[in-house]
Amino acid sequence: MSRRSTARAFPLNDPRVVRKVANAMTEPVSMPHNHRQGKCPFRPGPDLVELHRDPSLHRVPVPNSQLGEVGAVLITREDDARAVLSDARYEVGFAFDPNWTGPRSVMNQPGVLLNYDGDEHTRYRRMQSGAFTMKRIRALSGVIEQIVEDHLDAVEKAGPGVDLIKTFAEPLPLIVICELLGAPLEDRSGILERSSIASSVDTTLEVQQDNFAAMTDYMAELVAAHRREPGDNILGDLVRKHGAELSDDELVGMGLDVLVAGHGTLSGMIGLSVLALLSHPEQLAILRDDDSLSGGAVEELLRLLAVAPPLVRQANTDLSVNDQEIRAGEHVVVSTLMANHGAVLSSPADALDLRRKPVPHLAFGYGRHQCVGQQLARLELRLALPALFRRFPDLRLTVPFEDITYRSESLVFGVKSLPVAW
Repeated sequence: MSRRSTARAFPLNDPRVVRKVANAMTEPVSMPHNHRQGKCPFRPGPDLVELHRDPSLHRVPVPNSQLGEVGAVLITREDDARAVLSDARYEVGFAFDPNWTGPRSVMNQPGVLLNYDGDEHTRYRRMQSGAFTMKRIRALSGVIEQIVEDHLDAVEKAGPGVDLIKTFAEPLPLIVICELLGAPLEDRSGILERSSIASSVDTTLEVQQDNFAAMTDYMAELVAAHRREPGDNILGDLVRKHGAELSDDELVGMGLDVLVAGHGTLSGMIGLSVLALLSHPEQLAILRDDDSLSGGAVEELLRLLAVAPPLVRQANTDLSVNDQEIRAGEHVVVSTLMANHGAVLSSPADALDLRRKPVPHLAFGYGRHQCVGQQLARLELRLALPALFRRFPDLRLTVPFEDITYRSESLVFGVKSLPVAW
């Protein structure tokens, strides 16, 4: 096949391509960029590996709860991914429309970073980045350590058998987010439910619109409270430093950015990391017993597990990847999972090796839209995972590994339930 050909589309019934979900009552869809091996959720599935090995680019349907389904060219190679994500001609694809008059959604909410490119994106990103400086992150260490200890106490009290997702992986990053936004802790159950719905692609448009309306109403209340009395948190900082140049709508969007991105992805990473470590006890011991390796261990887990949402872009002009055409208006979706596993490493890329020298990965994206809060995420993982295994050195699964179920229908891949005992 000519290398100059356009991206080749498989029929939708081809086993290598994700099924289309007709409505919210069908079996949950699996995100095409994130197909996992059936018996090993830490490895790309054979269909994804096959597409990666084929030098041709392929188009896959990407489910979207707002748009139904979007056809996109699948990018699986690390060098191609970096080229696409660093090229400003590939835009975020769902840009904010200031003239939109229909029901509000995340794709037309002012202030949400992924709705913007160019100067407007730079402006918003500069404001948010100021709230995630290394000084502020370091200052949060003590707070996060206490949150971790409090949740380990709660796990121990609920035990000796618990669902670690419900008792640790979900509530821990949620409490951190509440701290960052100045949200009362009594609101956490509602925030958790709304965040979970927002991350799912297996719901109807009406459900998503109703959920988003509830989220924006709640965030508007927080913004109003900080307008009256700015707190010592991200929203408070934004009001103090940029309140005169930001509308309430924009502040709501920025707050929603922090809420959804900071909770779902961390929850998914904690749960899947625990499962991976329980499946590799020799690696677990490394993380538990050697503090000096915690930073590299977290990078290895981030690379291997690649739980993050799909990175979707849209070409604003005719472009090419490896001499294959991508036409103006076409979308691309980057598989960070396959890109991370496709790297040539000293030991097999699909093996968990916490002593591996940290290698570049795409867990937080790449280029101008790279995750603003990535250092906070790293800090939470470095503090939470070793502490869990030190508190419960005999932690073990109470169901067969094969019976664990996964959030394949979510924008963020993760474990649905993790029954453990000690």
